[in-house]
Amino acid sequence: MLLEDLRREVDQLAVRLEETRASLDVAGKESQIAALEHKLAAPDFWDDPASAQKTMQELTRLKDSVGQYADLASRYSDTATLWQLGMDEHDESVYPEVAEALAAMNKELDHLDITLMLSGEYDASNAIVTLHAGAGGTEAQDWVQMLLRMYVRWAEKNNFKVETLDFLAGDEAGVKSATLLVSGQSAYGYLRSEKGVHRLVRISPFDASGRRHTSFAAVDVMPEVDDSIEVTVNPADLRVDTFRAGGAGGQHINKTDSAVRMTHLPTGVVVQCQSERSQIQNREQCMRLLRAKLFELERQKREEKKEEIGGDYQAIEWGSQIRSYVFHPYSLVKDHRTGAETGNVQAVMDGEIDAFIEAYLKSGGKSAAE
Repeated sequence: MLLEDLRREVDQLAVRLEETRASLDVAGKESQIAALEHKLAAPDFWDDPASAQKTMQELTRLKDSVGQYADLASRYSDTATLWQLGMDEHDESVYPEVAEALAAMNKELDHLDITLMLSGEYDASNAIVTLHAGAGGTEAQDWVQMLLRMYVRWAEKNNFKVETLDFLAGDEAGVKSATLLVSGQSAYGYLRSEKGVHRLVRISPFDASGRRHTSFAAVDVMPEVDDSIEVTVNPADLRVDTFRAGGAGGQHINKTDSAVRMTHLPTGVVVQCQSERSQIQNREQCMRLLRAKLFELERQKREEKKEEIGGDYQAIEWGSQIRSYVFHPYSLVKDHRTGAETGNVQAVMDGEIDAFIEAYLKSGGKSAAE
């Protein structure tokens, strides 16, 4: 009897749901939601817009978390009832529907379990992602462009908003460096797994002899610092330089000194932005980057880390990579920290990197904040 074969899955899913309810602390979150909604009803709630906005964001986060569980629990109840009816009436026709529903719910619980691992102090924050070309010249700059596209595609697939804070085109092709702001719930928690050196092996399209090349790119990931975190920047400690934004030529060349470079003199931290047409906008973007980097620097000092502000990775060269992407002589993407791998290189370059992120989180990958 096919339905009888599903008994174990039905029972196991009930256990998983109860374990997830406990892990999520659904009862505790429901109490928090009630308290925040009571606070929301106060007449003076909007007197402090910044605080009110933060409260609304927290309320939305809690409701989303509880809502996901409630939806799964409701669907499980319906599915279990359908399974029992089928068993009682010996109606095997409901087997496909029950089996499909159980598989879908198990997959969603897998994803929910991953979100429970995003418990670092800053995991819920937006992420600032910076990419730099390493050894390999034009080939490495093309590699940065490929990675940039990969992260943008991943963000789009996961409904994150992407904003370009800085972009420096390569001399002949590709991208020398780029900085993205990825906004959305737990963007940093997910993307912190990408921090490190990424290695590419392929037949270079820039080599007329068709030889195989190895290139490297560095990815740094920091949490965006919001107004609730105090980072003091004294204007007297800044040197601000303006220059013409680079471009590929023609209509893309900016004919005004709109690009901005800020140097924090006490620490030597340098940030620059040239993605906006307005110098004022680029100054604002620079300040966002600077606050994030200064916060990161102070955090590393507290944790007695020796790495430079640019990131935890080593030199951008052979032997220091966290992940390798091999296009030739075979197809393979392998994460050297977790052993996760896939032969579908094109899917990865199209943004399918969740398997690597999840493997990193499941392996106990720690946030730099922890």
